[in-house]
Amino acid sequence: MNVSRRHFLRGSTGVVALPALESLDWKKFASAASVDRPAKRMVFLSFGWGVTRDDWFPDKSISGTDYELPAGLKPLQRHKEDITVLQNLSNQFSSEAHWGSTFYLTGANRYAEPGKSFHNSVSADQVAAEKLGLATRFTSIQLGCKGAENSGHGPGLSLAWNRQGKPVAGLDNPVAAYHKLFSDGKTPLAERQVMLQKQRSVLDAVMEDAKDVGRGLGSNDADKLGEYLQSVRDIETRLSKDCLLYTSPSPRDRG
Repeated sequence: MNVSRRHFLRGSTGVVALPALESLDWKKFASAASVDRPAKRMVFLSFGWGVTRDDWFPDKSISGTDYELPAGLKPLQRHKEDITVLQNLSNQFSSEAHWGSTFYLTGANRYAEPGKSFHNSVSADQVAAEKLGLATRFTSIQLGCKGAENSGHGPGLSLAWNRQGKPVAGLDNPVAAYHKLFSDGKTPLAERQVMLQKQRSVLDAVMEDAKDVGRGLGSNDADKLGEYLQSVRDIETRLSKDCLLYTSPSPRDRG
């Protein structure tokens, strides 16, 4: 079993990245790849309409680890020791209420270029991707949503900006995101949508490969792999319903 098989299950129309499995000498491979631990990931989220101040921000008069999580953050209570809440951050060059998302990850001066009313710079996620993305299948993945222009976001409709200060487009369709992650690169999106609508799983294409990998796993890793593959199938079940929303013509289109 070679290194690529340890990390991916491949089939005629799909590819599934494997989780870190000790039975497949993950630690040994990581060392060979000059990586001390599994690749790091970084995620940035933005709320276009913002949050309710009283329910979201902790009492800033209490520093350190003794603060209480407010109602809006209470679901994260068990992760409290791993959370750092930063407050009182603002961009002095952004005065419009909902332009915060535009400069959220750049902190840029929109008036930096004389004679122009808009300028942006590279965003933090893309800076991180240049470093952390070297150890991941995709350097970075941008996700958006349909109708973002009506959800309180500023110009550009993207949190990600490249080195030239241009917005990096995001995937605003969950089926397209699934296609990017699990297709083999040769299967057209339309075909993948049809397969989902017919409840055909990407796992069907890679199952033979999965069985080969499974024969060399210990009991703990076998359970982990089984749970992982089931989670992929659960995602597909939900997406098979979403496909109808993204592929069915609207009443206007139907005339």
